[in-house]
Amino acid sequence: MSVAELDTVGRAASPLSGFRIAVTSERRSAELIEALQRRGAQVQHAPTLRMAPLVEDAELLEQTRLVLGLQPEFVLVSTAYGFRRWFETADAAGLGDELTQVLHDASIHVRGPKALGAVRALGFEADGMSSDELTSTLVSEVSPKVAGKTVVLQQHGIGDDPAAQALADAGASEVIRISPYRWGPPEDADRMTHLLRALCSGAIDAVTFTSAPAVRALLAAAEEQGCYTELLEALQFRVCCVTVGPVTAAPLREVGIEPLVPERHRMGAMIRILVEHLSDSGSISCQTVLGSCELRGDTVLLGGDDRELSAIQLKLFKAILSARGRVVPRARLVSLLPDGSSDHALDMALSRLRRALPDPQLISTVVKRGYRINV
Repeated sequence: MSVAELDTVGRAASPLSGFRIAVTSERRSAELIEALQRRGAQVQHAPTLRMAPLVEDAELLEQTRLVLGLQPEFVLVSTAYGFRRWFETADAAGLGDELTQVLHDASIHVRGPKALGAVRALGFEADGMSSDELTSTLVSEVSPKVAGKTVVLQQHGIGDDPAAQALADAGASEVIRISPYRWGPPEDADRMTHLLRALCSGAIDAVTFTSAPAVRALLAAAEEQGCYTELLEALQFRVCCVTVGPVTAAPLREVGIEPLVPERHRMGAMIRILVEHLSDSGSISCQTVLGSCELRGDTVLLGGDDRELSAIQLKLFKAILSARGRVVPRARLVSLLPDGSSDHALDMALSRLRRALPDPQLISTVVKRGYRINV
């Protein structure tokens, strides 16, 4: 097998090779990062939020004792993690047996399959599940039954105020909010800043989100740091956004960004849809006089040679390669450089780009007009 064939096999086994992917989650981030790296991706990890348990669980235990006293008829479970943590906290405080009896007597309804699995794992059965894994749908499906009843709503940790209000509007006599955890700011704010810079500068090919609060936190941080418009432009046109499900996708869609969303709302499915998308549309290839040239993420492949490009080099080469032999005007290339760059800055940048490529002859100069790929 030739070197070129071996290289092709290696890329097939590493479908994300050359791509730079940002991971914004804290919980289960190690699992996601390892899966992406195993497929060849370069990963930038920057949690946008930190999952913070309630201080000493005092508030959660107070909520639990209220549940035990009121004997609710309905219990709505939003998240598997939250339901498990609620039970673990109650059990540690000696309230596990009482809570078990109360839940056995209640009608349990869950938001999705993961919550259903957690409910069953603790020995309960659910009487219903949302048809689309949305809290709003879960509430609307249960609302006709709750008039005059006490309802427990296990929250995401971000308030769920509309859901609680909808239950109250449907006539529930009492709505008890169970909050097993809260979202707090990330432990390392600098990593968020670096992520925003990377997204806005084109140094990231894709960004993953596993919770709606993580999306909102990133957008809020962009507003605070004065790069909100630049971030929206990057996420709309240059960076592939992928979410684990429609709940996570909602805040992106609210600002005009359409992310990838897998049919099955699982991390594995999210990874698969991202691999398929980047493999199909995340690379650019062109037949040149030196052979087939491919750009995958920040990596240029020519024959058996591959070279990584810097952010500026990548912008310039992507514009030239995408033209597939047509001349790219100098003015267009200057516009890709930092504001205020001159023609001389473009000449220097092109010189550095040529040295970074597998072969400098990939780019041809068209005097007084611009540059093109050498086809």
